[in-house]
Amino acid sequence: MPPPRIIPRQDHPLSRSMISPNVLKILYRLKDNGHVAYLVGGGVRDLLLGREPKDFDVATDATPGRIKKLFRNCRLVGRRFRLAHLHFINEIVEVSTFRASPSDEQEEDIVPPIPGSEAVRQPRSLVSEDGLVLRDNVFGSPADDAHRRDFTVNALAYNISDFSILDFVGGIEDLERGIIRTIGDPSVRFTEDPVRMLRAVRFAALLGFTFEEMTWQALVENAQGITKATPPRLYEEILKLFLSGEGEAVYQYLRLGGLFAPLFPVLDEWLNSETAGFPHVQSGRNLEWIDKRIAAGDPVSVPLLLSLMFGEYLEERARIYHKQGFTSLDATEAAVAEFMSEEVPVIAIPHRVVLAVREIMILQNRFRKMPGKRPQSVLSRPGFMDALAYLRCKSESSGEGSDVLNWWESYAVNKTLPPFPVQIEGGEKPKRRRRKRKVKTPPATL
Repeated sequence: MPPPRIIPRQDHPLSRSMISPNVLKILYRLKDNGHVAYLVGGGVRDLLLGREPKDFDVATDATPGRIKKLFRNCRLVGRRFRLAHLHFINEIVEVSTFRASPSDEQEEDIVPPIPGSEAVRQPRSLVSEDGLVLRDNVFGSPADDAHRRDFTVNALAYNISDFSILDFVGGIEDLERGIIRTIGDPSVRFTEDPVRMLRAVRFAALLGFTFEEMTWQALVENAQGITKATPPRLYEEILKLFLSGEGEAVYQYLRLGGLFAPLFPVLDEWLNSETAGFPHVQSGRNLEWIDKRIAAGDPVSVPLLLSLMFGEYLEERARIYHKQGFTSLDATEAAVAEFMSEEVPVIAIPHRVVLAVREIMILQNRFRKMPGKRPQSVLSRPGFMDALAYLRCKSESSGEGSDVLNWWESYAVNKTLPPFPVQIEGGEKPKRRRRKRKVKTPPATL
């Protein structure tokens, strides 16, 4: 491998004052004990771009066992990738050992035996027949570690010994040009770990970068393989994507690159159709509203996010069930259950989140009844604030439901019924109570 490009301290803006004190302690303790230690990954990238890093990662030549001996607050995690998590009061720092690309012949890890059985040896690297990396604990050099990372802009390293930046793969140039480029053959890298395609989309949207041509072409060609990733991991990545503050840009990239269809097959088919001659554009508008809310520092819960992503489709399905004779409540429950039964096998949405989404959608029907029975009980329902935020988004983006929104917001603040409640079309009209007729008793006979 060619030697790295070294950017001395005077030629880059990264300073120790920008780095977490806990991370500096880790770097210096490893260095003082004779180990090579670098700040790596997205933290270096973000600091060079003038952004505040979400977290910091450290890479070293110390093995996981050695790291555990040096730090009492260390916990070793992961089977596929053995990592050290160093726990501080307000921070968890991930420390990894320099890794090399897996080869055919590697040493084996000895797994402690189950009582009554023999010790089992497992390979440090394991790759499936179709190229998916199942296990990767092969240690290597700093250069090896840089070349096995996903994208060039994420392979930069900050050397605590002389405060220089090490660039093994041309990451500085791509950072300056604003390009997302895989390290090595992009098809191979996306096959090894399909989630890298989602990470590429997230970085492009979040940083405002463009894709290098071969990287984008490989993403499009391998998009259907995204479902090879485990459903729980896809759920975590989807939340990172759409709660990044650039959800609408992510949405456009996913649809353009062909990733949206395998992740959300039912929703994608519906988005490609029209209802009464009109395209379905509300999901994109809702994601723009979420991005503005995140930029303003307002929280967005996972149930609210998913409700706004799927809401237009769920409302249409509920109307179809309602025409078939279902009550408004049963129609909404059926629409949510039908959609989630097809989505959960692909993306492992937790059951508690599904129930919260259902509550948000059910409350939309209840909001149309003003005041309805026991309106004070509506305020205490667990999904009320998210349901009201859903209605607010719908009102601001389409102009629908503003009267309903104003009524419930006023009631929520003042705790007194606003004057002149209006029955909104689509809400179920209250049934007239029939007065019970008095039964005349015949006169007593002698």
